[in-house]
Amino acid sequence: MKQALLSAVSGLTVGALFSFLDLPIPAPPTLSGVLGIIGIYLGFILMNTIL
Repeated sequence: MKQALLSAVSGLTVGALFSFLDLPIPAPPTLSGVLGIIGIYLGFILMNTIL
């Protein structure tokens, strides 16, 4: 739970910084980009389970 909370806080901080600096957010704008990130996460979990 602590890790999820820290992730949310850091995400909000980075999002606010990008907004303040008037930069585009570094997030994929399409479904395929989001699914790619999910695939990377699932691959990470799978490898940690195997190893």
